[in-house]
Amino acid sequence: MADVHLGKAATYRALGQPVPGGTTQENIARLERLIEARQPEQLVFLGDFLHAAQARTPALLAALEAWRTRQPRPACTLVRGNHDSRAGDPPDSLRIAIVDEPHLIGPFAACHHPQRHPTHFVLAGHLHPTCTLYGRGRDSMRMPCFVHEGEQAILPAFGEFTGGWHVEPAPERRFYGVGGDAVWALPASAGAT
Repeated sequence: MADVHLGKAATYRALGQPVPGGTTQENIARLERLIEARQPEQLVFLGDFLHAAQARTPALLAALEAWRTRQPRPACTLVRGNHDSRAGDPPDSLRIAIVDEPHLIGPFAACHHPQRHPTHFVLAGHLHPTCTLYGRGRDSMRMPCFVHEGEQAILPAFGEFTGGWHVEPAPERRFYGVGGDAVWALPASAGAT
């Protein structure tokens, strides 16, 4: 799971920006639903778990404590990302192991930043990839996506309030769009026509 960015809205509000609230609770609720549905043994966060130091509000930390009390499993690992260096590691009470990239797990190199690895398939975040599907006329839909290219996959941001980077098509690039509870293989031209 990449780029949760918990507390991002609170960080913006602390800076005087008028942004909606509730995104942290939505993210935690969605995370809980996924854990209940999939029953993973291990959950690896590919960086940017907390957005910034200002995100470490009492409300956010209490919500995370409540989540881990309700769901002591799965085992959780955080591969540090660029925002984690500013936000600081999650509290020890959340029982999240903290590692640097690349974190090797079986055939995978779990990373925050997209990169190449000489022996492992890279799973990365950081870019918050999106693609655009175009219909007839002027209809279009922008959606988060997985991007597979060579020996690397870039995961979409999990966080609700993260924005996205539009990824252009390329000959060896494959897109997998995310919508609702489904993931779809998209045509190689996703993002173009």
